[in-house]
Amino acid sequence: MLQNGQISLKQLTVLVVLATIGDSILVLPAIPAHEARQDAWIVAIFSVIVGTLLGILYHAVGKLHPDLTVIGYSEEILGKWTGMVVSLLFLGYCFINSAAYLREIGDFITIHILPQTPLEAIHITFLLIVLMGVRLGLEPIARTAEIFFPWVIILTLFLVIALLPQAQIHNVQPILEGGVKPILRGSVTFISYPFMELVIVLMVLPYVNTDERKKVRNSLIAGVALGGLVLFLVTTLAILVLGVDLTARHLYPSYILAKKINIGEFIRRVEVILGIIWFLTIFFKFILYVYGLSIGLAQLLRLKEYRALTLPLGMILVPLSLLISPNISYLFTVERLYWPFFNATYSVLLPFLLICAAVLRRKRKKIEGEEQQG
Repeated sequence: MLQNGQISLKQLTVLVVLATIGDSILVLPAIPAHEARQDAWIVAIFSVIVGTLLGILYHAVGKLHPDLTVIGYSEEILGKWTGMVVSLLFLGYCFINSAAYLREIGDFITIHILPQTPLEAIHITFLLIVLMGVRLGLEPIARTAEIFFPWVIILTLFLVIALLPQAQIHNVQPILEGGVKPILRGSVTFISYPFMELVIVLMVLPYVNTDERKKVRNSLIAGVALGGLVLFLVTTLAILVLGVDLTARHLYPSYILAKKINIGEFIRRVEVILGIIWFLTIFFKFILYVYGLSIGLAQLLRLKEYRALTLPLGMILVPLSLLISPNISYLFTVERLYWPFFNATYSVLLPFLLICAAVLRRKRKKIEGEEQQG
């Protein structure tokens, strides 16, 4: 293996939780609010249920060859050349997603925090920190996630408790006014971003402690459920406090929501809380993708060391993040209308393809073995 360190089940759960929340906590409430209106909270519940099923799917794929990443067992299952093509496509998916995350980070910071700072400076600064983490390896990344995870939970609880007094129950009424179709439309995006993008765990599962691998499925389900609960709370609070129209109209409704915190006319405008949660969670989601990209490319090229690839990949990611979208409105439109299908291709279709191919391959070997014995 290119990576010698191992992570525990607890660390895997923490990474899944943080990756699930990721960039979704900032932008996600707007999309189900736009599609399903006041029923966005139902969208969140349905999506979390589907997300847990995706976690089970990724566990099933990982069990095919527990000691290999998706790059390794693509060649084992599909053959050398077909497997290499599939691996290249998967790495391209990781590469494009990484560029999109970097662009999202730069856009939010330049819009709300550092408007006079060049976008390129934000991208390069953030990316250097990510590349440093990738070069240190998965084990330090997981340990760092364990350190910051309690703060994410504490700040989320503070956000929820501080906003509950402003919740207006009439903002979620009437229930199911538009029927089921708007809920299904809103669920497409809600399932896509937090849960489909967890396919990157297929690059991490081989490094889970060997003695604990029997419980990986429970770990994935717990991580998806806890991360999904946070997104459900934020989405529901956005509808209850801001209302449907304001939630659907803003690019970053959660950030606007955090501005509403007012405790005794003393603690006000503490949107930095939401900013910290977002910054930490998208950092770990982004670093997992860059790590998976580096490890996967090194495996595909049959290299003994992946760290030499990190700097060249970073140098390509910066200009790609600028080219991927002309502006934030364009990126959000593409992510809402087309990106879910892009995600589904690699996060649902590819795992099913690998499972079906593995089953057929085993059946063929079994038939050949019986014929030889006969």
